This record gives sequence, structure tokens and C-alpha cells, in this order.
Amino acid sequence: MNLELKKPTVIDEEVVWDKSQTIVSKTDLFGTIEYANDAFVEASGYQEFELVGQPHNLIRHPDMPQVVFKVLWDNIKKGHKFHGIVKNLSKSGRYYWVITDFDYVVDDDANIVKYIARRKAVPDGVVKKVEDLYRRLLQIEEVRGIEGSEKYLTGYLEELGLTYVQLITKLMVDDERETAEQIELANAQTAEEKENEGRGFFSRFFGR
Repeated sequence: MNLELKKPTVIDEEVVWDKSQTIVSKTDLFGTIEYANDAFVEASGYQEFELVGQPHNLIRHPDMPQVVFKVLWDNIKKGHKFHGIVKNLSKSGRYYWVITDFDYVVDDDANIVKYIARRKAVPDGVVKKVEDLYRRLLQIEEVRGIEGSEKYLTGYLEELGLTYVQLITKLMVDDERETAEQIELANAQTAEEKENEGRGFFSRFFGR
């Protein structure tokens, strides 16, 4: 007997979870959860017995455009590596953003038999950029359906000369580079400030 879980009421607050951890889940070919690690349990707010046997879309947030999941499944069903940024819905109704790395398990005949998803927290800077695109896609879906949002996404990516996965990769790499530059600049400023502070001290100390 399958446990029926109701979708929670959405709360516009972020889940507090250990963002250094990697969320791992395993599903069958139909997206039914077979395994969820401790990080998944913590972020989602569900217990293992509530998650196992449930469709993975249990944690799908209504702010997510459906076309993103279509692109996701179109890729992984073909055995392609896929990285996607997703806003998930916890049991409490709060949200958490993750970037997902999909892999798959094959049988002796090289047929895909299950999927493995690993998820990490997404930097705030990347979330802000993705949110804008997702908001537009969702608005189009509400009026024109998934076909309309898919056409828009295709045109958007064609203009950039990127695939969805390449766009996500670029956003993550650019954010990492910007963060590194900011840290380097902060360290340089700190060193300069310390040097100036030292000069000021000795000027006062020696009365000059």
C-alpha cells in the first residue's frame, strides 16, 4: 500500500540546510524514488519512509517551468549527461535551490535501468539569473502551455549560441570566477589597509 502525501502550502522562505552536503537520490525509469540519503531527508523535510516509493515530482516547486523537466528527461533518456538548476519544494512548503548532476545505471545489455541524481546548493548570484528566465518561461506556459515555453527557450538559447546545459555551466563558472576575483580584491584591500594602519601607527609613535 502506497503512502499518499499531500502537496504542502507554499511558503516564500528558504529551507535552512547544510549547503556543504550533497543530496543523493536514486529512481527507477519512471522517476519513482528508491533511495534518498540523509542530506535529501534534511533538505526536503521528509523521512526516508515517506520518500521511498514516491514520484520524484513530490518535491517539484510550482515556480518551476515544466519545460525544464522536459529538457531534463529528453537528455537523460538518451543517456546524455545533464546539469540542471531546480527550485524544490520541501514538506514544510519552503524552497531550496539545487544544481543537479544526473547519472544512470545500465544492465548487461547497456539498457538504462535506474537514475542517480546528485545535487548541490546553488550560489545566490546564479539563482538570481536563473529565476528571471524561469519566471518568463512559467508565464508563457500559463498562457501558451509547454509548447510555447519550449519555443521561447529554444529561441533564447539559440540567440546565446548555447544549449541549456552549456548555459547552466557558464553561469556556474562565471559565478565562481567572480567570487574568486572578489575574494582576491578583498584580500588585497585588507593587506593595503593593514599596511596603511602600520604606517599610521609608526608615524604617531615616532611623532612624525
